[in-house]
Amino acid sequence: DETLQSEPERAKVEACTTPEVGQQVSASEFLCHCCYDILVNPTTLNCGHSFCRHCLALWWVSSKKNECPECREKWEGFPKVNILLRDVTEKLFSDAIEQRKEDIQQNSDIAHSLATFQKYGNDQIPTVPNTGRINPRGGGFFSGVLTALTCVAVVLLGYHWSSREFEDHLVYKPVAKWTSEEVICWLEQLGPWASHYKERFLLEKVNGRLLLTLREEDFTKEPYSIENSNHRKAILDELEYVKTLGVKPPQNLWEYKAVNPGKSLFLLYALKISPRLSMLYLYVFDYAEAFLPFIHTICPMQEDKYEAIVPKLLDLKDPSWKQWREFIVKYLFLPYQLVAEFAWDWLDVHYWTSRFIIVNAMLLSVLEILSFWRLWSRRELKTIPHRMWRHFWKVSIQSLLVAIFWPFIPQFVCNCLFYWALYFNPIINIDLVVKEVRHLETQVQ
Repeated sequence: DETLQSEPERAKVEACTTPEVGQQVSASEFLCHCCYDILVNPTTLNCGHSFCRHCLALWWVSSKKNECPECREKWEGFPKVNILLRDVTEKLFSDAIEQRKEDIQQNSDIAHSLATFQKYGNDQIPTVPNTGRINPRGGGFFSGVLTALTCVAVVLLGYHWSSREFEDHLVYKPVAKWTSEEVICWLEQLGPWASHYKERFLLEKVNGRLLLTLREEDFTKEPYSIENSNHRKAILDELEYVKTLGVKPPQNLWEYKAVNPGKSLFLLYALKISPRLSMLYLYVFDYAEAFLPFIHTICPMQEDKYEAIVPKLLDLKDPSWKQWREFIVKYLFLPYQLVAEFAWDWLDVHYWTSRFIIVNAMLLSVLEILSFWRLWSRRELKTIPHRMWRHFWKVSIQSLLVAIFWPFIPQFVCNCLFYWALYFNPIINIDLVVKEVRHLETQVQ
């Protein structure tokens, strides 16, 4: 009897939980207080009130206020769809919601408001602390990789600081005071081919004073007997340059930095922040000394490929049209690739440093591509001229301030900034690329 008596009650309870009865009884509980219709993509604010997402977007676009349309309490962060509430409404009122979604898609004003609202949310994401992805125990595998790279950078930093004094002194020491060992050091830096003539210079004990007296006819006969005309021309060109300067010209990164500390620091940061403006600066203000060696290295002429013996810093011929065409295309679309190609050409001289520069150039290229992708996805390509103009003035003002305060900056601080940008920035950019890719995946989802 008890079983028979409980069945009607059980049936009554089940009837009350069916969609039909639920819609009749609780439909008012699922209404948006903006449009007074069934909630579509319900978005819940900090105050607890929920609205259709497009209604909230329309309200925000018209008012430009981060506050609840009903109680006027300000909301923080960026409101997100209440997934549980959305699933319930779509299950109970599937037909009505499908119809409403079709109407929303056909309304251009609503679509524009939703896009503007989402763009605002995307701009807010970087300012929100991303503590959910940080491992308090050390960051996991990725943090370990960054730590290892940082240790490698510190070791390289110490190595170059300790070895600089042995490499740089010839760029300061007058050539007339060179010893025979220092002449051999100068000769070896012309290229691998010069090692064939090292023994001949040692046997003759060629010091700086004797080196200055040598002429082309001396190199063609005994005891030097340099029969290869290209080798002879390379040595004579370098020797003429040495006579003009009175010291050894810089032939690698560290020697160039020793002679031009301010310019080296400027170029290192300028090429990273604004490569196109920096290359334009080299063309306008430093054409012969910096721009010509740069363009001849990254866009070599076909006839200059004879065993790669002509010193890179001495080829002062104007570029051909073919070189200009190749350079301009890369300059406009892949400026960081030019820096990577230049570093690649010096790989034999700066084994690890060139690799750091190449990796950093690749990472900066990825970041630039992702920035353009973000502008394209948000339909903001038309803002590029304004952004470029603003960037130009920002870089110009920063460069002017550095030029003014450069005499007062301690050399130790400049060295720290130089090595930080050279070895530590690639490590930081790895993290930036990972964050940008994750953010891009979140947007797609």
